Amino acid sequence: MSSPPVRRRRDRDATQARILKAAIAEFARFGIAGARGERIAQRARSSERMIYYYFGSKDGLFRAALEAVYAALRDAEHALELDQLEPQAALEAFCRFVWRYYVEHPEFISLLNTENLHQARHLRKSERLGELVSPVIGQLAQLLSRGERAGVFRAGVDPVELYLAVASLGYFALSNRHTLSAVLDRDLRLDANLERHWRASAEIVRRYLAA
Repeated sequence: MSSPPVRRRRDRDATQARILKAAIAEFARFGIAGARGERIAQRARSSERMIYYYFGSKDGLFRAALEAVYAALRDAEHALELDQLEPQAALEAFCRFVWRYYVEHPEFISLLNTENLHQARHLRKSERLGELVSPVIGQLAQLLSRGERAGVFRAGVDPVELYLAVASLGYFALSNRHTLSAVLDRDLRLDANLERHWRASAEIVRRYLAA
């Protein structure tokens, strides 16, 4: 039978997790200024008092939410097994992973858009910034090296620039899908049009790396 301190710790962890999940949804929909503690508390089946007890302030809660979505992306990237694929197939798999992740986690895009409006003020204050650094740059460097040795990728490609290119091709179309759909007269909310964009983007990346 669990001791009372263990139960209390589990209850505390469960409450914090519920608050954080609710906060991510609230910030993703309303931003920092529009987010309301009472809505977060209601969704988390908690109280505003407990929110501020655990996270200190709205800024503290937003920082924790931002850390959580970054950590989730880091963990997903860490699970990639690109070494088991041929370089060109691994490149395609990586691109698809990034673009699909953005689609499946719209809260990530929303929170990043908000944080960029605040010039990364919350992220720069994070005590977890070091552990949130993505492992994917190292993975891409290894992939580029393998592709160069195999004669399918050109030499001298910066893995950071490659990551920026891949991320931008997926992120921009989703973060601006409503305005782009309006001005381009092509509904980027439709799966078929999104797939068309991904195929074109993959071709752009392949040509960029081609030996």
